[in-house]
Amino acid sequence: MDKDTVDTVAALLPLYDREMREGVRADGPGARVERVEYPGRSGTVVVRHVGADADGWNGVVWSDLDEDTADAAIAEQVAYFASLGREFEWKLYGHDLPADLPRRLRAAGFVAEPMEALMVAAIADLPAGSGPPEGIRLLPVTDAAGVDLAVAAQERAFGESREQHRKLLLDQLDSDVPLAVVAMAGDVPVSAARMELHPGTSFVSLWGGGTAPEWRGRGIYRALVHHRARLAAEHGYRHLHVDASAMSRPILERLGFVALGTTTPYVFLP
Repeated sequence: MDKDTVDTVAALLPLYDREMREGVRADGPGARVERVEYPGRSGTVVVRHVGADADGWNGVVWSDLDEDTADAAIAEQVAYFASLGREFEWKLYGHDLPADLPRRLRAAGFVAEPMEALMVAAIADLPAGSGPPEGIRLLPVTDAAGVDLAVAAQERAFGESREQHRKLLLDQLDSDVPLAVVAMAGDVPVSAARMELHPGTSFVSLWGGGTAPEWRGRGIYRALVHHRARLAAEHGYRHLHVDASAMSRPILERLGFVALGTTTPYVFLP
C-alpha cells in the first residue's frame, strides 16, 4: 500500500465509522436505531438498527467491545432479536475489536456470508465519465414500471428472484431523487443499480450494479457509477461508498476507489 493510499485510509476510515456506523440513522419510517450501554462502561457499546418489520434490515452496525465485554454483548443481541422473532446481521468490519470477534460470533451460532471490500471514493476525484456505451441508454426509475424493468435486469444478472429487491425499490419511489437507474438496450433491461442517500453525512452508498452476463465488460457498470455520482454531487454529498464483491472491486479501483478494509455479514437465524 503506497503512502497516498495509507493517508487516504487514515483520513476516511474514522470518518466512515463515525458517520455511517456509530452515527447511523434509521433507514425509513418505523425503523429505529438503538444505542446500547452496559454497566461499568461509559458510552455506547453496541449500535443496532431495528427494521420497521421483519422484512426490514435488522442488525448490529457498530460496536466498541473488548475481550471482557464481547461475549456478553453478543448474547444480549441474540436474545434481543430473538425476542422480536427476527433474523439479524452482525455487520463485522476487519478492524473491529476484539481481534477474535469472528470466532466469538461463529461460536454463538452466526454464519458468515462472503467477505466484501469496504471501498470509498471522493466524488471530486473520479475521472470524467464518457456516458454509457453505444446502444445503451440510462433510464432513471421513477415509477412502478421502472421498478419492473430494474427487477427484470437484476434477475437476469443474478439468475434468481429479486422480489425483496422489488419492495425496496418501490419504497424508494417516495424519494425526491431517483435513487435507482436501469440500463436499457433498446427495450430490454440489461443492468440496474441503486443508491442510498445518508442525510447529515458526506456519504452516498451504491448498491446493485448487476449486469446481464452477455452485456458485461462493456462499461455499463462504470456508467452506472458515474450517473449516481453526478446525482450525489448535485445534492451536496462528497463521498461514495460501496461494499464491493471480487467482480466489482477491480472496476472501482480503476475509477479511483480505495479499499478501507473489509466487511463480512454474520447472520443469525432465530
